[in-house]
Amino acid sequence: MAPKRPNFLIVLADDLGFSDVGCYGGEIRTPNIDKLARDGFRMTDFHATALCSPSRSMILTGTDNHIAGLGSLVEWLATPIGANPKGLKESPAPARGKPGYEGYLNERVVTLPEVLRDAGYLTLISGKWHLGLRKDKAPRARGFERAFALLPGASNHFGWEPQLEEGEPEGPKMFTTSYPLHVQDDEYVHHLPKGWYSSNSYGDTLLQYLKDWKADNDKADETNHRPFFAYLPFTAPHWPLHAPQEYIQHYRGMYDDGPDALRLRRLARLKELGLVDKDVEPHPVVASEVSEWDDMSAEARQLSARAMETYSGMVECIDHNVGKVVDYLEGIGELENTFVMFMSDNGAEGGAHEANPAFQGGPMTYLQKYYDNSLENIGNYNSFTWYGPRWAQASTAPSRMYKSYTTEGGIRVPCVVKLPTSYSCPIPRGGITHKFSTIMDIMPTFLDMAGVRHPAPTYQGREVVHMRGKSMVPWLNGEANAIHQADFVEGWEMGGRAAVRKNNWKAVYLPERNHGPSRAGRSKWELFDLDKDPGEIHDLCDQHPDIMKELLKLWDQYVVETGVIPLNPALGEYIAATEEQMPDNGWIEYEFWKRGARENPEKFFHTPKRFDREGNRVEFKDGAFVKV
Repeated sequence: MAPKRPNFLIVLADDLGFSDVGCYGGEIRTPNIDKLARDGFRMTDFHATALCSPSRSMILTGTDNHIAGLGSLVEWLATPIGANPKGLKESPAPARGKPGYEGYLNERVVTLPEVLRDAGYLTLISGKWHLGLRKDKAPRARGFERAFALLPGASNHFGWEPQLEEGEPEGPKMFTTSYPLHVQDDEYVHHLPKGWYSSNSYGDTLLQYLKDWKADNDKADETNHRPFFAYLPFTAPHWPLHAPQEYIQHYRGMYDDGPDALRLRRLARLKELGLVDKDVEPHPVVASEVSEWDDMSAEARQLSARAMETYSGMVECIDHNVGKVVDYLEGIGELENTFVMFMSDNGAEGGAHEANPAFQGGPMTYLQKYYDNSLENIGNYNSFTWYGPRWAQASTAPSRMYKSYTTEGGIRVPCVVKLPTSYSCPIPRGGITHKFSTIMDIMPTFLDMAGVRHPAPTYQGREVVHMRGKSMVPWLNGEANAIHQADFVEGWEMGGRAAVRKNNWKAVYLPERNHGPSRAGRSKWELFDLDKDPGEIHDLCDQHPDIMKELLKLWDQYVVETGVIPLNPALGEYIAATEEQMPDNGWIEYEFWKRGARENPEKFFHTPKRFDREGNRVEFKDGAFVKV
C-alpha cells in the first residue's frame, strides 16, 4: 500500500510581531502555539514580505508577489530617473495595471490549492483572503473547494458597520474598506450572525469543515480517503483593535509602564530563549511622529496601554482558536500526519495614523462622529483604534522598524513548524533553527511532501510561471545542511522601499519622507552584515564597496526577473503625494463599501485597466494577453 499522504495546515496571523507569542518571548498567553513549538521547532530567520496581500500571494503561489499580481499597492509612479520630480501628475503610466501590479492573483500563476485539489486533496479556507474582491477572483475560483473568506484587507472584527447619515454615501477609505465583506463558497455573505467575532468564526468554520471531512472519509473506501490542505488566515491582530473583553481583561495594567519597558522585557526574554544573541545590538526606536511615553499625559498613556491590552487579547483569541483546530485533529488521530505551520504575514503594524496631516480632516471627524474610543470602550465593536510605532517596535526588536519596511522589522516573522511524525528532522523537538527561509518555500515543500509536480509552464491551457521558492524537504530529511545554500539571493520591494540579500549580506533602500520618521530612510542604498548586525544599524557601504556593487547587480537581476517597477530618486516626494497621483479606487474591481453595493454588487463592479510592460492596453482573453 502506498504511504499515507500528509495533511497540511497553515495558520496565518495578520500583522503579528516577531516576539508577540510566548514561544518567541512574548508575555501574551499562547499555550496552543507554544505547544506546537514544543512538538516542533521555531525559525528565527523566516521571512515574509512587508505587507499583507503580497505575503499571502507568495504563500499560495511559491513565487514573488510582483509576479503573482500583488506588486506594491502604494500608488507611486514609474518616473524615469531625473525626469520631472515636481510635476508628478505628468509622469508616465502608473504601476497599477501592469503585469504583477493587478491587485489580485493574476493568470500567470497557479495556486497551491489548485494543484493539491487536482491531486486529490480537499482544499479548505476560513479567514482573510485579500487577493481579489470579486467572486471570479475569490478562493473558490483559485482552487479552494470550501471557503468562508474575508475579501478585503481589514475588517471590523465584530462585523459592525456604522449607519451613515442620509446623504453620506461613504466614509474615508480607511474606515469603509474595513467593512466585513465575506464570501461563503460562491456567494457573498450579506448578514453575519449575532455575536460574531472574526477569529472565533474562522476557527469554528474550519473546525466544522474538518468534521465534515472526517465524516466523508469515514464513509469512503480506504483507497478513496482524501488528505486535506487547510488554510486558516486570521485578520487579527490587524487594526481596528477589537477583542472580546474576557481576553482583554487578562492584560489589565500589564503595559502601564509603556512600550520602551516592554521592549526591554521582550529583548531579555528573546536572549534567554536563545532566539537572539546575548550581545545583540537592537536598533534604536524610530518614532518621532508620536510622543515619547514620559512626555504623554496620564490620560494618553492610559488609552495607549489599553490599545496594547486589546492587541494582546486579540492574539490570545487567535491562540484559542488554533487550539480548537489542533485539539480536534489530535483527538481523531490526524495531528501526527499533519504538517502544521504558524506564522505572520509581515512585521507588527506601526502606523501612526493620527500623526498624518491628511487624517486630521475628514477621517478624524468621521472617527469622532461614529466611534467611541473612550477608555472603557476600547476593544468593543464600536471602537476604532491602533497602537502605533512604539508598541510595534517592542514587538519587532531587535530589528529595525516594522510593517511596510523592507528592513528586518518588516519582513522577519515568527514561524513555528510541526512535522508529521513520519518525518525525521535534524532539529530536536522544541528546538530552534537559524536557517534562512521564506514564505515562497511553503508551496514547493508541500508539493514535495505530497508527491505532486508543479504544472509549469502551462496550466489549464494558459502559461504559468515556475516557483521561485525551495522545498524544505531535503533539509528536513538531513540530506542538505540548509534550505537555501550560501549563494542564494532574495529581493524585496514594497512601496519603493527595497532590499536584496545574499547569505549574511543585505542591502536596503529606504526613501526619505519629509512627513515620516526622521531616520526611516536616507534615499541611498545601505549595506549590513546580518550575522554581526541583525539590527541593521551600521552601514558598511563605504567599507565594502565590492560587496555593495555585487548586491546592486543582483538587485537589478531581481528587478528584471520579477518585473518590479524600478526605484526612483524622487520616490519620497511621490509617496507623500499618493492620493493626488492616483484615486484610491483606481485599481479596485468592486467598490463594496458604497451605499447599496452589497445588495446589488454588479452595479459597483469595475474592470481596471491593464497594460503590458511597454504601456500598451491589454486584455486577457482565451488564455493569453491581447492588445486593445
